[in-house]
Amino acid sequence: MNIYAMKRFWFKSLIGILTVAVLGLAALLSPNQAGAYQEASTPTGILATVIYAEPINVRSGPSTVFYPIIGQLQSGDVVAALGVSPGREWVQISFAGGVNGVGWIYASFVTISGGELQIAEPPPTPTPLISATIDPTLAAAFIVQPTQTRMPTFTPPPPLDVPQYTDAVTSRSSGATGIFIVILVVIGALGLIVSFVLRR
Repeated sequence: MNIYAMKRFWFKSLIGILTVAVLGLAALLSPNQAGAYQEASTPTGILATVIYAEPINVRSGPSTVFYPIIGQLQSGDVVAALGVSPGREWVQISFAGGVNGVGWIYASFVTISGGELQIAEPPPTPTPLISATIDPTLAAAFIVQPTQTRMPTFTPPPPLDVPQYTDAVTSRSSGATGIFIVILVVIGALGLIVSFVLRR
């Protein structure tokens, strides 16, 4: 047997012995670990069980607007419930990823069992990272100063001059009209006679 084969033999033997030792140790510790894991994974007291089919968000406070998402729970997860928001829309839970080990979930997505929850005060809203500022130069461009105008004054119109009509009947001389007509008839007759004579 050469040295290379001997090293392989001892190496395989050593691996086998270590494997058996690790498996034996795991078999001895497994009942204790299973009990400890079961105690750790099953909370006691008032419980909140996720009944929503999709994963739900865990937030740092009771609002979807003011508090960020800090984690998620799956359908069927059971967590310790600590309290409810004043409007009873959010449930405060024990959550390892939250501030002080606390998170908030929407109450419609869970069922509460084991007791009645007390009102829990929501945490202060986080300060935004960037505060909204307005450039004063830009804002000044939109400030419009109204121009000073004189108030309109009322000037009364001049008095209305109403013409006065009288029913005065002007008398016409019917004799002058008659004479004018007679003259025209005479001239027409003379013209007719002249044209008749000249035709011959």
